[in-house]
Amino acid sequence: MPRYCNRRSRPSMMRDRLERMRIVRTGFLMAVAAMASLPALVPEASAQAAVSKAYPVKTIRMVLPFPPGGATDIMARRIGQKLSERWGQQVLIENRAGAGGNIATELVAKAAPDGYTLLFAASAQLAVNPSLYGKVPFDPVKSFAPVSLVGSVPNILVAHPSLPVRSLKEFIAFAKARPGQLNYATAGSGSTAHLSVELLKIRTGIDIVHVPYRGAAPAVSDLLGGQVPLMMVSMPSVIGHVKAGKLRAIGMTGAKRSAAAPEVATFAETLPKFESSAWYGMLAPAGTPAEIVDRLFEETAAILKMADVRETFLGQGIEIVGSTPAEFSAIIESELTKWAAVVRKSGAKVD
Repeated sequence: MPRYCNRRSRPSMMRDRLERMRIVRTGFLMAVAAMASLPALVPEASAQAAVSKAYPVKTIRMVLPFPPGGATDIMARRIGQKLSERWGQQVLIENRAGAGGNIATELVAKAAPDGYTLLFAASAQLAVNPSLYGKVPFDPVKSFAPVSLVGSVPNILVAHPSLPVRSLKEFIAFAKARPGQLNYATAGSGSTAHLSVELLKIRTGIDIVHVPYRGAAPAVSDLLGGQVPLMMVSMPSVIGHVKAGKLRAIGMTGAKRSAAAPEVATFAETLPKFESSAWYGMLAPAGTPAEIVDRLFEETAAILKMADVRETFLGQGIEIVGSTPAEFSAIIESELTKWAAVVRKSGAKVD
């Protein structure tokens, strides 16, 4: 009986052995297939790393959402010049104004994320326009890889010398006695200069009329000629005229007095906690490799420490910041909330 049972079990044992061999063979083939896919991934990652390490190998385009002149131009062209010198690659500055800067901002948001198309924008595009326009063709948080907040510039309220006021306190009293009779110019609707005045109106109850221009240069020209009595504008656009006595500074909106014009009082000295500065920074399209973003930041930070660059910026009233990409990202989100409240309370609209 035992011998009979052993003979009967041999086919069963053979089937078990074959099944185990089949399972082992299947597992082996699956492992080989998985390993075969790795070489395809490794070269791709290696190629991307090589491209990032070699950056830049061709001309870089830096897009500005403003016409030539003003703080944006000063900062972008100075940094672009230094990057060209350090890298041996040309950095082209492209001024593309229109729609409050939305055209240029959208262009970069949709550009290839390879580090060769950059945006040098202001708080107006990234923190104000989403609320002011209601809908913009980009997401200020998701569409970009922030590189660095380069600098901030206080706005300054300047008057034609014929206007009989010399301080913010005098101006508020003068305006309250003439509701709706005073005009003020800005470089455009929705700029931080425009909203700075709207914030001033909320805080003081004055009623003055906004006259938006297409850029700072034509507005300053009319102010100098007396066609408009007042203007709120970024300091670099008019500081030379103030020092020459052609315009009178009423006050500036920074948290502290500017080293470029320490004699000009801040609004906060009359209206506690009043602060409203325009800020300017460099961004790349979302998806730009982190290695490229980091290199752009490191180079920009080094440039901002150069004595000649600091002299140029500080002499124009530009406060140098040089934030990290993470810090810049947090600032954008915070400023979006701040200016959304001002737009809502003031009822500011695009003309």
